[in-house]
Amino acid sequence: MRTSLDLGLIGNGAVGALIDRQGEIVWCCLPRFDGDPMFCSLLKEHTNHDGFGYCGIELVEQIATEQQYLPNTAVLVTKLSDAHGAEVEVTDFAPRFRQFGRMFTPVMLVRRIRRLRGSPRIRLAVRPASDYGRERCPVTYGSHHVRYLSPGWVLRLTTDASITMLLEERPFFLEEEITLIFGADETIPTAIGDLARRFQDETVHYWHDWVRDLGIPFEWQDEVIRAAITLKLNTCDDTGAIIAAMTTSIPEAAHTVRNWDYRFCWLRDSYFVVNALNRLGATKSMERYLGYLTNISAGAPGGRLQPVYAINGAARLEERIVDTLSGYRGMGPVRVGNQAFEQVQHDVYGAAILAVTHVFFDRRLLRCGDRTLFHRLESLGETAVQVFDQPDAGLWELRGTARVHTFSSVMCWAACDRLALIAAKLGLGDRQGYWRDHADSIYTEIYRRGWNEEKQSFVASFDGDSLDASLLLLHDVGFLSADDPCFQSTVAAIERELKRGDYVYRYVEADDFGEPENAFIVCTFWYIHALAALGRHDEARALFENLLARRNHLGLLAEHIDPVTGEQWGNFVQTYSMVGLISSAIRLSKRWDAAF
Repeated sequence: MRTSLDLGLIGNGAVGALIDRQGEIVWCCLPRFDGDPMFCSLLKEHTNHDGFGYCGIELVEQIATEQQYLPNTAVLVTKLSDAHGAEVEVTDFAPRFRQFGRMFTPVMLVRRIRRLRGSPRIRLAVRPASDYGRERCPVTYGSHHVRYLSPGWVLRLTTDASITMLLEERPFFLEEEITLIFGADETIPTAIGDLARRFQDETVHYWHDWVRDLGIPFEWQDEVIRAAITLKLNTCDDTGAIIAAMTTSIPEAAHTVRNWDYRFCWLRDSYFVVNALNRLGATKSMERYLGYLTNISAGAPGGRLQPVYAINGAARLEERIVDTLSGYRGMGPVRVGNQAFEQVQHDVYGAAILAVTHVFFDRRLLRCGDRTLFHRLESLGETAVQVFDQPDAGLWELRGTARVHTFSSVMCWAACDRLALIAAKLGLGDRQGYWRDHADSIYTEIYRRGWNEEKQSFVASFDGDSLDASLLLLHDVGFLSADDPCFQSTVAAIERELKRGDYVYRYVEADDFGEPENAFIVCTFWYIHALAALGRHDEARALFENLLARRNHLGLLAEHIDPVTGEQWGNFVQTYSMVGLISSAIRLSKRWDAAF
């Protein structure tokens, strides 16, 4: 059973996998991010010699392990040492490089297992599961391959290791190097070791080139590069969608039922993700993601958006509980799908339009926004005007209550504000005036009902008195200037009520599942952004350094953090958290031209 989120992520835009410190593949969904987890021991208990749903490498008499990424890549290296001084190196990656004039991103994982010194004795255990851990995959095999059969996918392992030793899981001495290539049910008509070495060289070269083109801050370069690569790994190349996380049902805190499936694309994330990609100069990824968002926005029936969509843009994500997986550390339930797709969240109109606004103003993009796209976005703006003062589930997707959330209303204002700016850019004076009038009207109403005079703060809902961390974004989205006393006093109120030590909670009042126990990591990043806007740079830098220290051993972040122990919880690796890291580093870093 997994005891922590000390995991590494590998992938290539078509497939992703999580690997623990021992070199075990503990999570991998096939044939895409939201598919059946054929390797699922992250959520399924097993020991070394029973169970299924995992891919392990056991070094006999192992005493130590080290793990790191090759610099500026998504290639993960795990070193295992035994009691006799022998060492084994396991290199894991998913091929990604340009070939034949296009990007080569097969549904494939490559494992190279190499003897470094001594006489290591290892055992291979490859036991994929099907139907969310319900049963072990039936096996067929040939002279150099094993086929693992599931109803929706046939996983083929091609290897130059002994098939007998692999199938019978017998220990054997590793002479020099063996290779395991997991992929589609297709023959590999070349030497396995040679192919793996070439794929690794090409993949390393790709990542080095990709990183070389990034715009990064002067400080915290390694941290930002790792976050940027991780954001890229959470991107589906085929559709442009960026998922919230690779996993489902990692609980937000121990022994709660706050377990959700995050292998989908949330519109609430879009504004922050696009901004981060823009600041990094990752224009190709940004353009693909904007294409995904534009297709969803333009196709929204009646101008109505839902909070979350599948990787392919599908709308229905029916949620169910599976009883075949016990959950992270046995803390179920395990959910597949997410019923949030049925929720009413009015902030999505602002999030979508704020993100798509880049299409009209960023001259680096190949396809710029035009009047046709603008008029399609106007239907979303009309919906924002209709719903800005109506109850919704809010940014935090409350399942049992509905209120008029101030942040949702602010995002509806942002939708109208940006439509006015786009109209001006396109020379549509009448539409500019129309949307500016709506933005001003919504702005006035938010001030009237969202401001609490007694607290001297904007509050979470109209005519309410509680706070939530989304109010830290009032400056970010342009609703308040940094020198506005209302923004300063709102930040002060959040410090008083939501800050616990070095972390900011999204809210502290009880919700459908009780009071939140852990801090939502991105909220502390938002607080850091607010401090930077207020000129409190020393405080912001100290909090940022603390969050960096809470990353796992490979520099990755989950969704939540225990403010007492610093342990990470929630789905992993969390796009929101990595985007927060990128944005904070860029805001706080010394400028390149002032660094020397």
